[in-house]
Amino acid sequence: MFSKLFSFFLIIVLPVSAFAQTIGQPLNAWQEGNLEIHFIHTGRGNCSFFILPDATTFLVDPGEQDPTDPRTLSARQTPLVPNYTRRPYEWIADYVRQYMPADRKPELDHVLITHYHSDHYGHVYLGAPYDSSGHYLKTGITGLGSEMPIRHLMDRGTDYPMPFRNGAVLKQAGSEVFATLTNYWKFLDFQQKQNKLRYEVFGVGRTDQINLLRKPTAYPNFKITNTYSNGDVWTGKEVKHIFPDFSHASATTPRPGENQVSCGFKVSYGLFDFYTNTDITGMTELGSPDWLNVESKVAPYLSEMDVITTNHHANTDAMHIDYLRAVKPRVIIQEVWSSDHPGHDALRRMTSRWVYPGERDLFATGMLEANKLVIGLALENAYKAHEGHIVVRVAPGGKQYWIYVLNQRSRQRELLKIFGPYHSK
Repeated sequence: MFSKLFSFFLIIVLPVSAFAQTIGQPLNAWQEGNLEIHFIHTGRGNCSFFILPDATTFLVDPGEQDPTDPRTLSARQTPLVPNYTRRPYEWIADYVRQYMPADRKPELDHVLITHYHSDHYGHVYLGAPYDSSGHYLKTGITGLGSEMPIRHLMDRGTDYPMPFRNGAVLKQAGSEVFATLTNYWKFLDFQQKQNKLRYEVFGVGRTDQINLLRKPTAYPNFKITNTYSNGDVWTGKEVKHIFPDFSHASATTPRPGENQVSCGFKVSYGLFDFYTNTDITGMTELGSPDWLNVESKVAPYLSEMDVITTNHHANTDAMHIDYLRAVKPRVIIQEVWSSDHPGHDALRRMTSRWVYPGERDLFATGMLEANKLVIGLALENAYKAHEGHIVVRVAPGGKQYWIYVLNQRSRQRELLKIFGPYHSK
């Protein structure tokens, strides 16, 4: 009788095992109803991997910087991790395979390229390998797409602030930009024709692009809203453009760069809210036009968030007071690859109780020793973790969430630290 009762008890508590972790072991497998956000650190740029409550997968920005650039191998930049035996896109694919839901084959339902910088989508370089088809070189997104199927891919398009798929316009951006974008478009064309990849331009205000595909009606309190791209911000009612009209501007008129037009989105799951706007900036250079302060223009249309990522890696030109006061995050996750991530003044704004009250925990994927030496104890004391893959796991319904830090220097990616439960706002 006792054994039957004990077995019944085990069946009842089994779903909680997703949150009962063991330090030194890989993270327990995703379970249905959980939302997971994995910040994958390779040392070569950004990458985040989402497992939505119904097992739909979504990946953002598989970055890969030029390994032949002297800066990439310098003390100013994070090393390739866990080691140099594979390329960054191969390590991303390896991570995704490890944490893919158990009943899913390794494929990506949705992928978003937020903007065209190498640390977000790749860089064509001398020695980059060709895909087996011979149609394109493998780096970043094009390498990842050769490792596993991508079903649906979005980016910010090619029409803003000018139609730069025009060869003459694109060549003005320089040979490296031209080569990488041209290679990316070859990849898109090939994948659409041969592998039925569905391509779309990221649509501001839409809630149906990054959607649940397996059980679309099972989680009515889950939603991903596209909030910003190309100077367009979703107000909650309409799309508002925050930049001047450049259609008749002269060649010398300032225009937004890639950072200022990068895509942003909000993930809502019950009470839980997550926000990222990748590389937008707010602290403009002296003498720059006010419209380049994108963070302050987006802030009025944002609400308080549980978890955010730092804009532009918390560089000195980001994390404006207006923005932080709007989102008031409990957890801030910083994707690091450079010795100026974070800027000292950006760190002061993120940690200031004058900017907004209350507790906040900071996590970094790969803080360099140079940052620690220059900023000192203010940086040491601000972060709960200075390196690792950072995982946000949200309980079914969104009332609670945990933060896990995984070993970035090991292919097993063992659990190093656990924080939580946090209670959603």
